[in-house]
Amino acid sequence: MTTQPAHRVLARSFDTVAAQYAAARPGYPGELFDAVEEIGGRPFAGATVLDVGAGTGIATALMRARGAHVTAVEPGSGMAAQLRAGQPDVPLVRADGDALPFASGVADFVTYAQAWHWTDPAKSSPEAARVLRPGGALALWWNVPDTGVAWVRDQEERLARAVPRYHENGLTGTAQDILRSLGSRLGMRTETRVLRWSRTVPLDTHLTMLGSRSYFAVLAPGAARRILSDERRALLALFPDGQVAEPYKVDLTVAVKRPDGR
Repeated sequence: MTTQPAHRVLARSFDTVAAQYAAARPGYPGELFDAVEEIGGRPFAGATVLDVGAGTGIATALMRARGAHVTAVEPGSGMAAQLRAGQPDVPLVRADGDALPFASGVADFVTYAQAWHWTDPAKSSPEAARVLRPGGALALWWNVPDTGVAWVRDQEERLARAVPRYHENGLTGTAQDILRSLGSRLGMRTETRVLRWSRTVPLDTHLTMLGSRSYFAVLAPGAARRILSDERRALLALFPDGQVAEPYKVDLTVAVKRPDGR
Protein backbone atom coordinates (compact mmCIF):
# COMPACT_ATOMS: atom_id res chain seq x y z
CA MET A 1 0.00 0.00 0.00
CA THR A 2 1.43 3.39 -0.98
CA THR A 3 0.70 6.19 1.45
CA GLN A 4 -1.05 9.01 -0.37
CA PRO A 5 -0.46 12.73 0.34
CA ALA A 6 -4.04 13.24 1.54
CA HIS A 7 -3.55 10.36 3.96
CA ARG A 8 -0.43 12.02 5.38
CA VAL A 9 -2.28 15.33 5.76
CA LEU A 10 -5.00 13.62 7.78
CA ALA A 11 -2.42 11.81 9.91
CA ARG A 12 -0.57 15.05 10.69
CA SER A 13 -3.78 16.92 11.49
CA PHE A 14 -4.01 15.48 15.01
CA ASP A 15 -1.24 17.77 16.20
CA THR A 16 -3.60 20.73 15.69
CA VAL A 17 -6.31 19.17 17.89
CA ALA A 18 -4.14 17.32 20.39
CA ALA A 19 -5.58 19.11 23.43
CA GLN A 20 -9.12 18.29 22.31
CA TYR A 21 -8.08 14.70 21.72
CA ALA A 22 -6.64 14.38 25.23
CA ALA A 23 -9.70 16.00 26.81
CA ALA A 24 -12.52 14.24 25.02
CA ARG A 25 -11.55 10.97 23.33
CA PRO A 26 -12.93 7.84 24.98
CA GLY A 27 -10.79 5.29 26.75
CA TYR A 28 -11.22 1.53 26.41
CA PRO A 29 -13.03 -1.06 28.53
CA GLY A 30 -11.14 -3.43 30.78
CA GLU A 31 -12.58 -6.33 28.80
CA LEU A 32 -10.44 -5.24 25.84
CA PHE A 33 -7.20 -5.72 27.76
CA ASP A 34 -8.50 -8.99 29.20
CA ALA A 35 -9.03 -10.22 25.63
CA VAL A 36 -5.54 -9.13 24.52
CA GLU A 37 -4.03 -10.98 27.48
CA GLU A 38 -6.09 -14.09 26.74
CA ILE A 39 -5.22 -14.23 23.04
CA GLY A 40 -1.61 -13.22 23.63
CA GLY A 41 -1.16 -15.83 26.31
CA ARG A 42 0.36 -13.58 28.99
CA PRO A 43 -0.71 -10.72 31.27
CA PHE A 44 0.21 -7.09 30.83
CA ALA A 45 1.63 -7.10 34.35
CA GLY A 46 5.40 -7.10 33.97
CA ALA A 47 5.22 -7.14 30.15
CA THR A 48 7.34 -4.93 27.91
CA VAL A 49 4.99 -2.98 25.63
CA LEU A 50 5.66 -0.70 22.67
CA ASP A 51 2.52 1.43 22.26
CA VAL A 52 2.87 2.71 18.70
CA GLY A 53 0.92 5.75 17.56
CA ALA A 54 0.39 6.37 21.26
CA GLY A 55 -1.11 9.80 20.65
CA THR A 56 -1.91 11.54 23.92
CA GLY A 57 -1.33 8.32 25.87
CA ILE A 58 -4.88 7.10 26.50
CA ALA A 59 -4.05 3.41 26.01
CA THR A 60 -0.55 3.88 27.42
CA ALA A 61 -1.99 4.91 30.78
CA LEU A 62 -4.47 2.03 30.87
CA MET A 63 -1.80 -0.58 30.15
CA ARG A 64 0.52 0.94 32.74
CA ALA A 65 -2.32 0.69 35.26
CA ARG A 66 -2.29 -3.06 34.59
CA GLY A 67 1.41 -3.23 35.44
CA ALA A 68 2.95 -3.07 31.96
CA HIS A 69 6.29 -1.42 31.23
CA VAL A 70 5.22 0.80 28.34
CA THR A 71 7.31 2.80 25.90
CA ALA A 72 5.17 5.24 23.93
CA VAL A 73 6.00 5.69 20.25
CA GLU A 74 4.45 8.80 18.68
CA PRO A 75 5.50 10.76 15.57
CA GLY A 76 3.41 13.90 16.11
CA SER A 77 4.83 16.81 18.09
CA GLY A 78 1.48 18.06 19.39
CA MET A 79 0.27 14.64 20.45
CA ALA A 80 3.62 13.80 22.03
CA ALA A 81 3.51 17.06 24.01
CA GLN A 82 0.12 16.15 25.45
CA LEU A 83 1.37 12.67 26.37
CA ARG A 84 4.46 14.12 28.02
CA ALA A 85 2.36 16.62 30.00
CA GLY A 86 0.03 13.93 31.30
CA GLN A 87 2.57 11.14 31.83
CA PRO A 88 6.00 12.74 32.25
CA ASP A 89 7.63 9.52 33.49
CA VAL A 90 6.71 7.41 30.43
CA PRO A 91 9.57 6.70 27.99
CA LEU A 92 8.62 8.46 24.75
CA VAL A 93 10.20 7.82 21.36
CA ARG A 94 9.40 10.06 18.38
CA ALA A 95 8.93 7.55 15.55
CA ASP A 96 6.23 5.69 13.63
CA GLY A 97 5.39 2.06 13.05
CA ASP A 98 6.84 1.85 9.55
CA ALA A 99 10.39 2.06 10.95
CA LEU A 100 10.60 1.18 14.63
CA PRO A 101 13.91 2.29 16.19
CA PHE A 102 14.21 -0.74 18.46
CA ALA A 103 16.31 -3.90 18.46
CA SER A 104 14.75 -7.16 17.37
CA GLY A 105 12.98 -9.32 19.92
CA VAL A 106 12.56 -6.74 22.69
CA ALA A 107 8.76 -6.54 23.19
CA ASP A 108 6.09 -8.81 24.63
CA PHE A 109 3.36 -6.69 23.06
CA VAL A 110 3.27 -4.15 20.25
CA THR A 111 0.00 -2.22 20.48
CA TYR A 112 -1.80 0.18 18.17
CA ALA A 113 -4.77 1.92 19.77
CA GLN A 114 -6.74 3.76 17.12
CA ALA A 115 -3.57 4.14 15.05
CA TRP A 116 -2.58 1.22 12.80
CA HIS A 117 -4.55 2.47 9.80
CA TRP A 118 -2.13 5.42 9.60
CA THR A 119 0.76 3.07 8.80
CA ASP A 120 1.82 1.25 5.65
CA PRO A 121 0.95 -2.34 6.60
CA ALA A 122 3.57 -3.77 4.24
CA LYS A 123 6.16 -2.04 6.47
CA SER A 124 4.52 -1.88 9.89
CA SER A 125 3.56 -5.57 10.03
CA PRO A 126 7.07 -7.01 9.52
CA GLU A 127 8.47 -4.28 11.78
CA ALA A 128 6.12 -5.35 14.57
CA ALA A 129 7.02 -9.01 14.00
CA ARG A 130 10.71 -8.12 14.13
CA VAL A 131 10.63 -6.31 17.48
CA LEU A 132 8.38 -8.90 19.14
CA ARG A 133 9.87 -11.69 21.19
CA PRO A 134 8.95 -15.27 20.22
CA GLY A 135 5.35 -15.75 21.34
CA GLY A 136 4.80 -12.00 21.55
CA ALA A 137 1.64 -10.36 20.26
CA LEU A 138 0.73 -7.44 18.00
CA ALA A 139 -2.60 -5.99 19.12
CA LEU A 140 -4.64 -3.48 17.12
CA TRP A 141 -7.90 -1.97 18.24
CA TRP A 142 -10.33 0.79 17.36
CA ASN A 143 -13.27 2.39 19.13
CA VAL A 144 -15.93 2.58 16.41
CA PRO A 145 -19.31 4.33 16.83
CA ASP A 146 -21.95 1.59 17.12
CA THR A 147 -24.18 2.27 14.13
CA GLY A 148 -26.53 -0.47 15.29
CA VAL A 149 -27.93 2.29 17.54
CA ALA A 150 -30.30 4.49 15.56
CA TRP A 151 -29.10 7.93 16.69
CA VAL A 152 -25.47 7.01 16.05
CA ARG A 153 -26.32 5.75 12.57
CA ASP A 154 -28.22 8.97 11.87
CA GLN A 155 -25.31 11.08 13.10
CA GLU A 156 -22.76 9.20 11.00
CA GLU A 157 -24.97 9.70 7.93
CA ARG A 158 -25.24 13.44 8.65
CA LEU A 159 -21.50 13.76 9.08
CA ALA A 160 -20.83 11.79 5.90
CA ARG A 161 -22.97 14.32 4.01
CA ALA A 162 -21.42 17.36 5.70
CA VAL A 163 -17.72 16.49 5.99
CA PRO A 164 -15.70 15.90 2.81
CA ARG A 165 -14.20 12.40 2.57
CA TYR A 166 -15.57 11.48 6.01
CA HIS A 167 -14.14 8.07 6.99
CA GLU A 168 -13.05 7.54 3.39
CA ASN A 169 -9.81 6.26 4.88
CA GLY A 170 -11.58 3.17 6.24
CA LEU A 171 -10.71 2.74 9.89
CA THR A 172 -10.71 -0.96 10.61
CA GLY A 173 -11.87 -3.47 8.04
CA THR A 174 -9.23 -2.96 5.38
CA ALA A 175 -6.44 -2.68 7.93
CA GLN A 176 -7.50 -5.89 9.65
CA ASP A 177 -7.80 -7.75 6.34
CA ILE A 178 -4.30 -6.68 5.35
CA LEU A 179 -2.90 -7.75 8.71
CA ARG A 180 -4.51 -11.18 8.46
CA SER A 181 -3.00 -11.64 5.00
CA LEU A 182 0.43 -10.46 6.08
CA GLY A 183 0.16 -12.40 9.32
CA SER A 184 -0.15 -15.67 7.46
CA ARG A 185 2.99 -14.85 5.47
CA LEU A 186 4.83 -13.80 8.61
CA GLY A 187 3.84 -16.97 10.44
CA MET A 188 1.59 -15.15 12.92
CA ARG A 189 -1.69 -16.52 14.22
CA THR A 190 -4.42 -13.87 14.09
CA GLU A 191 -7.71 -13.58 15.97
CA THR A 192 -10.37 -10.88 15.86
CA ARG A 193 -13.06 -9.94 18.35
CA VAL A 194 -15.71 -7.26 18.71
CA LEU A 195 -16.51 -5.84 22.15
CA ARG A 196 -19.28 -3.41 23.00
CA TRP A 197 -19.28 -0.74 25.66
CA SER A 198 -20.56 2.78 26.26
CA ARG A 199 -19.86 5.96 28.16
CA THR A 200 -22.06 8.91 29.10
CA VAL A 201 -20.53 12.37 28.71
CA PRO A 202 -21.70 16.00 28.61
CA LEU A 203 -22.79 17.18 25.18
CA ASP A 204 -19.82 19.57 24.99
CA THR A 205 -17.43 16.65 25.52
CA HIS A 206 -19.12 14.70 22.77
CA LEU A 207 -18.83 17.62 20.36
CA THR A 208 -15.19 18.16 21.33
CA MET A 209 -14.57 14.48 20.62
CA LEU A 210 -16.10 14.85 17.15
CA GLY A 211 -13.96 17.91 16.51
CA SER A 212 -10.82 15.93 17.37
CA ARG A 213 -11.34 13.58 14.43
CA SER A 214 -8.90 14.11 11.57
CA TYR A 215 -11.67 14.89 9.08
CA PHE A 216 -12.78 17.83 11.22
CA ALA A 217 -9.25 18.94 11.98
CA VAL A 218 -8.55 19.69 8.31
CA LEU A 219 -11.74 21.73 7.82
CA ALA A 220 -11.78 25.49 7.84
CA PRO A 221 -12.68 26.60 11.40
CA GLY A 222 -15.94 28.20 10.31
CA ALA A 223 -17.08 25.04 8.52
CA ALA A 224 -16.29 22.89 11.52
CA ARG A 225 -18.18 25.23 13.86
CA ARG A 226 -21.27 25.18 11.64
CA ILE A 227 -21.36 21.40 11.44
CA LEU A 228 -20.87 20.99 15.19
CA SER A 229 -23.53 23.63 15.88
CA ASP A 230 -25.97 21.62 13.77
CA GLU A 231 -25.00 18.49 15.74
CA ARG A 232 -25.63 20.29 19.00
CA ARG A 233 -29.20 21.12 17.95
CA ALA A 234 -29.86 17.58 16.72
CA LEU A 235 -28.49 15.95 19.88
CA LEU A 236 -30.28 18.28 22.30
CA ALA A 237 -33.54 17.01 20.82
CA LEU A 238 -32.47 13.48 21.76
CA PHE A 239 -30.63 14.23 25.01
CA PRO A 240 -32.39 17.28 26.51
CA ASP A 241 -30.48 16.88 29.79
CA GLY A 242 -27.24 17.45 27.87
CA GLN A 243 -25.79 14.03 28.73
CA VAL A 244 -24.95 11.90 25.69
CA ALA A 245 -24.75 8.11 25.94
CA GLU A 246 -22.09 7.12 23.40
CA PRO A 247 -22.19 3.44 22.38
CA TYR A 248 -19.03 1.93 20.89
CA LYS A 249 -17.82 -1.25 19.31
CA VAL A 250 -14.17 -2.07 19.86
CA ASP A 251 -12.75 -3.90 16.84
CA LEU A 252 -9.76 -5.93 18.04
CA THR A 253 -7.21 -7.91 16.04
CA VAL A 254 -4.33 -9.75 17.71
CA ALA A 255 -1.50 -11.42 15.79
CA VAL A 256 0.70 -13.76 17.83
CA LYS A 257 4.27 -14.54 16.79
CA ARG A 258 5.30 -18.18 16.66
CA PRO A 259 6.94 -19.40 19.88
CA ASP A 260 9.95 -20.58 17.90
CA GLY A 261 10.37 -17.03 16.57
CA ARG A 262 10.29 -18.04 12.92
